[in-house]
Amino acid sequence: MNHPATEVLRFVLDGEVVELADVDPTRTVLQFLREDLGRCGTKEGCAEGDCGACTVVVAGPGEDGRLEARAVNACIHFLPLLDGKELLTVESLSAGNGELHPVQRAMIDCHGSQCGFCTPGFVMSLFALYKNDPAPDRVAIDDALAGNLCRCTGYRPIVAAARDMYALAPGQAGDWLHSPGRADRADEDEKRRVARLRSIAHDDTLALAHDGRRFFAPRSAAALAGLMAEHPDATLTAGGTDVGLWVTKELREFDTLIYTGHVEELRTIETDDEAIRVGAAVTFSELLPELNRHFPTLEELWLRFASPPIRNAATLGGNVANGSPIGDSMPALLALDATLVLQSATGLRELPLKDFYLGYRQTALRPGEFVARIDIPRLAPGDRLQSYKVSKRFDQDISAVCGAFRLRVVDGRIDDARVAFGGMAAVPKRAPACERALTGAAFTADSLAAAADALDEDFEPISDMRASDEYRRRVAKNLLTRCYRETAASDEGRAVSRVYGYGRRRRA
Repeated sequence: MNHPATEVLRFVLDGEVVELADVDPTRTVLQFLREDLGRCGTKEGCAEGDCGACTVVVAGPGEDGRLEARAVNACIHFLPLLDGKELLTVESLSAGNGELHPVQRAMIDCHGSQCGFCTPGFVMSLFALYKNDPAPDRVAIDDALAGNLCRCTGYRPIVAAARDMYALAPGQAGDWLHSPGRADRADEDEKRRVARLRSIAHDDTLALAHDGRRFFAPRSAAALAGLMAEHPDATLTAGGTDVGLWVTKELREFDTLIYTGHVEELRTIETDDEAIRVGAAVTFSELLPELNRHFPTLEELWLRFASPPIRNAATLGGNVANGSPIGDSMPALLALDATLVLQSATGLRELPLKDFYLGYRQTALRPGEFVARIDIPRLAPGDRLQSYKVSKRFDQDISAVCGAFRLRVVDGRIDDARVAFGGMAAVPKRAPACERALTGAAFTADSLAAAADALDEDFEPISDMRASDEYRRRVAKNLLTRCYRETAASDEGRAVSRVYGYGRRRRA
């Protein structure tokens, strides 16, 4: 397969089309803004997508033809991923005459800034909320700000700004930047922005080269399979939320980087009577409404999975293929008996997720093969599903233990059981001894306590900076007990108390 040595990366910034050739595939948006353009409003704090000081907004045409604005972390977002999109920074928001955006004005009026270092990131997260939710409640505001850290001002005045910014909006639409929420119809400025983005979009594979290193962004699964056959050692990236850390923290370089985010077949969600079929390049933000509709007991897990800027870039396929033993999606997928559809130039094959992980960061992918889809079976009658994440911090923290449990209860007995954990072994793993102890047992506290002891046969956890081995053993058993108490309480019609940490998640 032949590709031109160099093509041109095109995106929009402040109404102008930016065209770049000879682009370093792993140059971040943050580096480009600060070092190439001298736009220093976007800050570098952690360089790993945790603090939010680097937050920018990337906008692109949605399926409905409207402009979708998503906050992302510029510190781990590679520059070539902007192709065909519009980039907005804190400098983009004020009007040409210097008038501040309603979000900026609200931050000033509510005293939402002190040292000011984190302020541009907060402004951009609030701008994304301003464009996507015309009337957010406290839960939505807290979630929108979950990826931004403030060390001096505190969050009360920033939350106040999130509430007041709508009252400072212009009286009528006409300027997409300054108009809040999702209006019933697109205004002329929004239509012009969408038309401009469509005019610069590539119809086929984007191929960039820099100092012998290459970047490809194919548009079809067949093109992706061809590239993988040609470059079997290439590094695949979707949102780059982990690959970005390999660059910023480990200083790794890649000869060939292939981006999956433009592959149409990998960007679909299909639901039938048997399963939810999720393309590997679907972001978590796109997927969560569908997952929460079918698996409402997993909502807290997904809220704690990551902040919106990470969820806007990260994909389920990337989380699965990455193979980390502490990836939070895998225990739930294992408990649901998910199946992977793997693709290469020679065709497709299906593989149960439980057979995918072979060792630490080792998977059953063959050379030239990639994850194309994840099939998640729907719950059957009698299924009770729970998943819990235990970490030192409620938001933005890696799990010490993540457990998932699916118990099928028929006439008071457990007809089928799936128990899976992350953080307990070198791979995300089911607990076969525990599952055997549960299957056929009465659905009682005593039965689940006995089955919890069987977890000692399934796992030999290690001690590390997140938790000791003994802590992990005890927590894993306690989570199984919690699963019983919550599902039994639901059976009896009692309200189930949910732990949302620091009282943040369920405030009115």
